[in-house]
Amino acid sequence: MTVARWLNPCLLFACLLALFAACLLGSTSLPAERVVAALLGQAEHGEHIVVWSIRLPRALAAFLVGAALGLSGAALQGLLRNPLAEPGVLGVSATASLAATTTLYYGLAAYSAWVLPIAAITGALLATAFLAIAAVRTQSVVTLILIGVGLSSFAGAAMSLILNLAPNPFSLSDMVNWMLGSVANRSFTDIGLVFPFILLGAVILLTTRRGLSALTLGEEAANGIGLNLQRQRIYTVLGAGLATGASVALAGVIGFVGIVAPHLIRPLVGYDPARSLIPSALLSGLILVLADIGVRLIPTSSELKLGVVAALIGAPVFVWIAMQRRAGHE
Repeated sequence: MTVARWLNPCLLFACLLALFAACLLGSTSLPAERVVAALLGQAEHGEHIVVWSIRLPRALAAFLVGAALGLSGAALQGLLRNPLAEPGVLGVSATASLAATTTLYYGLAAYSAWVLPIAAITGALLATAFLAIAAVRTQSVVTLILIGVGLSSFAGAAMSLILNLAPNPFSLSDMVNWMLGSVANRSFTDIGLVFPFILLGAVILLTTRRGLSALTLGEEAANGIGLNLQRQRIYTVLGAGLATGASVALAGVIGFVGIVAPHLIRPLVGYDPARSLIPSALLSGLILVLADIGVRLIPTSSELKLGVVAALIGAPVFVWIAMQRRAGHE
């Protein structure tokens, strides 16, 4: 109980430190006092631009994307009662990215700044609705995960086809960026476009907390104590779809972080899905901010994509979690 009580404040403090570090570090590091002055509007014009127009929006974008994916992953794991469930594994992220890249392919994103985020959120909602229908029809969680993997594979194949048919190198570059995932060059305007959707998805998911706790008893027992299973599925799917689609609209596909954070948090909160939602969101946001700092500091000829780094870190952890379940440790 002591650990759980201090978990959220400690994670929040760590997130604030990581965001401050993201403002400090880059191709040219800034002294802490100059960053503080820039944040307070008392620095030179150049430093003010670096902090407020480049580093802070990028760090906040990474945090919001991580928080949305961590919260969605924790909620989906609670709904399906399986630690392998996550928007990326279930195909939600890939479907959202397919919808976003389709708008880029046809040039629809040029008509309005709202086209791409709405397309990504619509794609995520369609995928999560399909999974919700599948969850009603099948009682096997393994079958549901396999359906999600198939959905992800189909979306990946469709994106590959779109890339193959790209009309010019510029649209191809934009689409590849969405597939690989990145928060480079994000602005407060970009964040403002998707933040309402992330916030709405988070609020919906947080309203499902009691239901997620009840589901730990099993669906029959939860139904017996008054839980409306259909409403629980719909709300969880809707919230995860909104949050995931908005995160894809902001950063493209970022995989596996929605698995890693909830898995690390779960033992600290007594394996209660309801109590894991907020700390999973904070830890996931922290992980992505730190990963993006690493992306900027790694000396490479061209900057690595955040989605690639997240997958390199998260995929081995995913395999480890799967092996633990196979060995009967979960």
